[in-house]
Amino acid sequence: MNMKEFVIRPIAHIRSDFPSKFGIPRQSGIASALKAKIVFEPEYRDANAVRGIDGFSHVWLIWQFSKAVGKEWSPTVKPPRLGGNIRMGVFATRSPFRPNNLGLSCVKIDYIEYSKQEGPVLHVLGADLLDGTPIYDIKPYVPAVDCHVEALGGFSEQNKGYELEVEFPEEWLSLVPVEKREALIQVLAQDPRPPYQADSQRIYGMEFADLEVKFQVVEKLLIVCKVESRLRN
Repeated sequence: MNMKEFVIRPIAHIRSDFPSKFGIPRQSGIASALKAKIVFEPEYRDANAVRGIDGFSHVWLIWQFSKAVGKEWSPTVKPPRLGGNIRMGVFATRSPFRPNNLGLSCVKIDYIEYSKQEGPVLHVLGADLLDGTPIYDIKPYVPAVDCHVEALGGFSEQNKGYELEVEFPEEWLSLVPVEKREALIQVLAQDPRPPYQADSQRIYGMEFADLEVKFQVVEKLLIVCKVESRLRN
């Protein structure tokens, strides 16, 4: 059958510490301490659907850049890896502005929780997804066929391993829950700023979990200036 359109529905949604796009790692796995959980939609909350998944360490998530839906796509985009000022073909990048707005991420399974109300819940590490992102499919990562050590990384190899040093004063670090500190520092080290902004005097604000983290970057040093709760009475 030749179908011009194929309608798919989310099987799950992710719950992460990113209520907004700013600060989300540009790839999965680079902030390995990040914790998130995948909650299935009611019709898929059957433990049989994940039988055997505990034998895999990682899974692929096929998901939607839900905040980019409805926006026009372009045959060329400006990848952050190239400083945001060089255009590459959209299919040579992982830009959210694509014809079908689909994303692909490899995450590590931390553990599986079986909830009476929500069914099997997958707790994962290293996810690069906005809180509430719809997930369309989950597939196991199979090292024998998914890992290609000889693969070329193209322009993504530029600035490989780039990280900022993070200066996080104790007065602000103490306001971050202990179990979220490592993940937050990893996220900050990846330089959350847009590639075209390099003003050392500017104070940036990033939402993370229930916090707003304010920082500035001087050369290769990120300095946390303030941490405050996003919750309002």
